Amino acid sequence: MLDQTALDTLFYTARTHNGWQDRAVGDAQLERLYDLMKWAPTSANGAPARLVFVRSPEAKARLLPALSAGNADKTMAAPVTVIIGMDMEFYEKLPQLSPAVDARSWFAGNDAAIQSTAFRNSSLQGGYLILAARAIGLDCGPMSGFDNAKVDAAFFAGTPVKSNFLCNLGYGDIAKLRPRAPRLAFAEACRIE
Repeated sequence: MLDQTALDTLFYTARTHNGWQDRAVGDAQLERLYDLMKWAPTSANGAPARLVFVRSPEAKARLLPALSAGNADKTMAAPVTVIIGMDMEFYEKLPQLSPAVDARSWFAGNDAAIQSTAFRNSSLQGGYLILAARAIGLDCGPMSGFDNAKVDAAFFAGTPVKSNFLCNLGYGDIAKLRPRAPRLAFAEACRIE
């Protein structure tokens, strides 16, 4: 069981950041982040998420035209923006990732299953990425508010990967935090049957 400090880091005091300190995020941190998140579960161990860590000024310039006006400044200021993509041919890796069964046959040629599984599980992996980032001391700013087609053309052209969502990473500037928004109570969001 995690102690209160760990729970605070991952959930209770963690915040969505929109402002960033001028502190770099290194390759070793990004590799460690991936090494943590890759162990979390996905359907048939399919792991459809594909990540692009947008960090260089050139890559940021390619991302900028795809961002909504409200996301542009904070994304350009973030040390790293992760594009969480979904490999629409993830099932081709299933013989490697799920060797105990013929899981590839569950998806090959089944566009509806491919789409729903890729979207659901890359979204899960994006959530795992956020928890892994918080666990290694990074702050996060996940977001929608971008043009998927533009992101796909700029970063995934010629591949079966499509963008799902974006997440800024770095060290948040607490002076730029908004007041914490409320959450639904258990009775409002849950039912036990």
